[in-house]
Amino acid sequence: MEEVSDYFLQILPDLVVVAATLVVQAAGVWWILRRVTPGAGPTRRMILGGMAASATLLLVGLLLRFNAVSRHFPAWLPGWGRGLVIAYALLSMAWLAIFVLTEPFTRRRAEHRPSRRRFLRTAQAALMGAPAAALGYGTFIGRKQISLREQRVVIPELPPDLDGLRIVQLTDIHLSSFLSRGELDHAVALANESRAHIAVVTGDLISSARDPLDDCLDSLGALRAEAGVFGCLGNHEIYARAERHTELEGARRGLRFLRGTAVPLRFGGTSLNLAGVDYQRSTRPYLRRAAGLVEPGSFNVLLSHNPDVFPVAARQGYGLTLSGHTHGGQVRVEILQADLNVARFYTPYVDGLYRLGPASIFVSRGIGTIGLPTRLGAPPEVALLHLCRT
Repeated sequence: MEEVSDYFLQILPDLVVVAATLVVQAAGVWWILRRVTPGAGPTRRMILGGMAASATLLLVGLLLRFNAVSRHFPAWLPGWGRGLVIAYALLSMAWLAIFVLTEPFTRRRAEHRPSRRRFLRTAQAALMGAPAAALGYGTFIGRKQISLREQRVVIPELPPDLDGLRIVQLTDIHLSSFLSRGELDHAVALANESRAHIAVVTGDLISSARDPLDDCLDSLGALRAEAGVFGCLGNHEIYARAERHTELEGARRGLRFLRGTAVPLRFGGTSLNLAGVDYQRSTRPYLRRAAGLVEPGSFNVLLSHNPDVFPVAARQGYGLTLSGHTHGGQVRVEILQADLNVARFYTPYVDGLYRLGPASIFVSRGIGTIGLPTRLGAPPEVALLHLCRT
């Protein structure tokens, strides 16, 4: 039953995108057909044929999501195929919305001068091109601009020996057709240049079972930190049924995955208790056994791929939680001071630092992408946290 639930969660975003796109396109076609004269049969047939072709393309993209179909193609094709279909779905909805909103202004009227009509048509064309230009930038430029993001985490009760401690975090790598080994190696080099005391990897090393997990672990094996390299598992390790392999092969390369376990790290006369848990499903109570990992008298840090656990972690006594999972929204648009992104539909902890009383959580935007090979308003990052008392 649990495997069925996991599989449904994997395909749910694709189902939502396809269903929403078909509904919007059908509504747009109905709106357009109402404005086409009944006698314009060829035009009406062309519009309906375009709708049918679009629906077929969307369904083919959805089928590529299923292993029974995708296994018949090269590993790169299903990922890029789905990505292109999702991009088309988003663009088609944007184009329909722009057309519906601008059509009343561009409609031919007797009182409009030709120059005015040309200006309005040009403005409409520019608006139609803007979403494609933005998506192109996010795909070919934005997703590849991996940088080091530094974040001060002020913890007034932080033990003096931990003041100035540096933790470098890599998360949501998704080594696949959307992220090359060279790009991952660049991220690892950025992390090593930070000379952090602790290095952590907070899940989603790959996207699917066909992705090169061992290559990812080889690259992560080059991570270096004074007190060691640690990690936790994300939902995509579960989807790929690679939890045990990731744990064992990571350990062989010097990367210790904490799966419901904790390790004490000494800094001067102070102990930092670093705990980690596997991906926490929203269908279960969060952190059921993590309370037993809290070490009284130590500063407790939790690695959890899912940031939604934060309120529970704070109650249990974790002073700091490190998470990913959201990709910072991956595609974020700010309209009228409102931050619009998909991640906000399922968690309030999308990107950056959040606090509850004395406890803090940092949610990293991560390195890779999923579904759509695009980043807009949420650039990829390696995060370097500076713990400080003031």
